[in-house]
Amino acid sequence: MTAPDANSASVHVRLSALTLTDLRNYRNLALAFEGSLAVFTGVNGAGKTNLLEAVSLLSPGRGLRRASFEAIARRDADTGWAVAATVMRDGEETRLGTGTLGLAESGERGRRVRVNGAQASAESLLEHLRVLWLTPAMDGLFTGPAGDRRRFLDRLVLAIDPGHGRRVSEFERLITSRNRLLDENGDSGVLDAIEAQLAERAVAVSLARSETASLLQAVLLGQTGGSAFPVAEIALEGAFETRITGQPASQAEEVFSGDLAAGRRRDRAAGRTLEGPHRSDLSVLFAEKAMPAALSSTGEQKALLTGLVLGHAGLVSQTTAMTPILLLDEIAAHLDAGRRSALFDRLESLGCQAFMTGTDQALFAALGERAEFFAVDAGTVEKSAV
Repeated sequence: MTAPDANSASVHVRLSALTLTDLRNYRNLALAFEGSLAVFTGVNGAGKTNLLEAVSLLSPGRGLRRASFEAIARRDADTGWAVAATVMRDGEETRLGTGTLGLAESGERGRRVRVNGAQASAESLLEHLRVLWLTPAMDGLFTGPAGDRRRFLDRLVLAIDPGHGRRVSEFERLITSRNRLLDENGDSGVLDAIEAQLAERAVAVSLARSETASLLQAVLLGQTGGSAFPVAEIALEGAFETRITGQPASQAEEVFSGDLAAGRRRDRAAGRTLEGPHRSDLSVLFAEKAMPAALSSTGEQKALLTGLVLGHAGLVSQTTAMTPILLLDEIAAHLDAGRRSALFDRLESLGCQAFMTGTDQALFAALGERAEFFAVDAGTVEKSAV
């Protein structure tokens, strides 16, 4: 990763078309988008979040709900699901597709990804768009377990460092292998080899997380006094980070590898690896009050999280030279009129495409004709008047 250049121009990326097949409550749906801001409104359970989930599946991972691929398919469908999209980037059109349609017959697992009709990896989707999201399920981020904050941070890292997801997966696989070998009293030579690899991945994961947190912090502090959303102070914290801080990567790997070897008896007794970046946490403070986010009010936490995601959108634009796509589920429900208006203005200034949902179109009145509005009703979506 490189430091963001505030003066660099970002290429505008947007979805111009989206097609769903047998996904959640949609049998077949085709939508076209003309602008950068789109709002889906309808009663609870109509399928608004399902639309955002579909877009989130155009990125590595399991989407904004983290659902199994089997669970995404429409209840009465037995052939799988699919999402297809047309992406416009600097006037160039790219067709992306993903899903499980037809995989059962071929015996394949997971999902298939295609770019312009050719089979591709999920990671390759990041070459064409970066998708960020904010959902009501994330409202408990600051008060929930550290694992939720690590996953949140890993998504932030992935949006600017496409190799991060692979490194995290390899790290988790190696942790599992080491734990199993310890339980089985495995060969010490094999443990040495696994721990050397584990140390390398651990340091790489931690450094990527720390660098992203540092870059994002700089962006957030640059907004002081100019944002309707409170500024957060963020940092990656943990015994592992304290242990390797200030050391070159190669030295940090050697130190952690030695720690793992020395801690085998303890970890065997515990049944797990007790040290490493899988025990780290993302610290978040409400800067103006010098208060941990976990102790802030519910409204303040929502505003802090919104500010974090908007700041990250700006960071993604600066570091990748392309604007991200934002998915904002029920974003207006807990914001006052002033912050709603500020949010809409900020989205426009970021220049990124944003898809928003809500139960009441009146909450988005401040958008006026800047957005397209769609009415969602039990698996149907129709464009509606402003």
